[in-house]
Amino acid sequence: MKTTWDIFCTVVDNYGDIGVTWRLARQLVAEHDLAVRLWVDDLGSFARLCPQLDVTAEQQWQQGVEVRHWAAEWQGAEPAQVVIGAFACQLPPAFVEAMARQPKPPLWLNLDYLSAEDWVEGCHGLPSPQANGLRKIFFFPGFTAKTGGLLRETSLLPRREAFERASFLAGLGVAPQHGARLVSLFAYENPQLGNWLDVLAGDTQPTHLLVPQGRILADLGHWLGEADLPVGALHRRGSLTVQVLPFVSQDDYDRLLWSCDFNAVRGEDSFVRAQWAGMPMLWHIYIQDENAHWEKLEAFLAVYCLGLSAAAGQALSALWRAWNMDRPMGQAWQALQPHWEEVRRHARQWCAEQAAQPDLATKLVQFYRNSL
Repeated sequence: MKTTWDIFCTVVDNYGDIGVTWRLARQLVAEHDLAVRLWVDDLGSFARLCPQLDVTAEQQWQQGVEVRHWAAEWQGAEPAQVVIGAFACQLPPAFVEAMARQPKPPLWLNLDYLSAEDWVEGCHGLPSPQANGLRKIFFFPGFTAKTGGLLRETSLLPRREAFERASFLAGLGVAPQHGARLVSLFAYENPQLGNWLDVLAGDTQPTHLLVPQGRILADLGHWLGEADLPVGALHRRGSLTVQVLPFVSQDDYDRLLWSCDFNAVRGEDSFVRAQWAGMPMLWHIYIQDENAHWEKLEAFLAVYCLGLSAAAGQALSALWRAWNMDRPMGQAWQALQPHWEEVRRHARQWCAEQAAQPDLATKLVQFYRNSL
């Protein structure tokens, strides 16, 4: 009989939380032959990633995963053998009580946010005893062997290597001019966007900017002087071509990242997928109160830049800080250009180093088996 898993997801950042849990649920089913039930409170956001989803259904099956609507009024369910609360979401009290009543309580894991901060290794796997006798265990994704690893399907990198860029781009209606650098842009609102676009427009090398529907479109429209930027909109200014793409499925977003020479991404899910693309990248980290996210940004830069020359590491770090700390983006972009080839090689090397470690789903399954 298959091991049963419950994964609970509260959609906070539109697509990041559900993006991670949906990928994880599918992988646990497809690669580990588990019975997975994914509880989601916002099926509307979920449907952007899974267009075939029925947003009115309380229960349905998608790609082998049982998808359940996590309604505000809990309807009750028998707990699975493994229960994951993603990103510190609070499980329904009645469900927790049901967990405590089980003859053998489920393995209860709190799947936390990804971070490269030093304290993560020490907290990964630590139990948190609950008043009702249950233990909730902290499980941290991460970049080292002492953490929970990163989401990565077994077929991901082989599919990337076999990928045909030209046919995929043609299917999206993208026809870049010869020699153009392809850049993808998926970001939160950012006042530095115009400064960056000014430099791209005035560059000697052409750039084709691909922008999936998202929160950055308002800033892009302001720079272009366009109140509305529908899917398919194509604008040229100097050496810069800007093209608006539809919000694509997760698999197509991977392909978009593989197609581009540089990827600007946001949040957690697209951040990890850009690393698997093995191309130079820029991370727009989720903003926290009192700029607490800056520490998380610096922690990742510290580990990611290892292996780069001092000059290249400084230039790349300056670009990321400019994007996230409202500093002159165009100047930082220009300063990175002399180091482009080194940064490109480093991105591929970083990807290979991370791929040499077990992935997040595998580590979760191993953790469960070791708990038996």
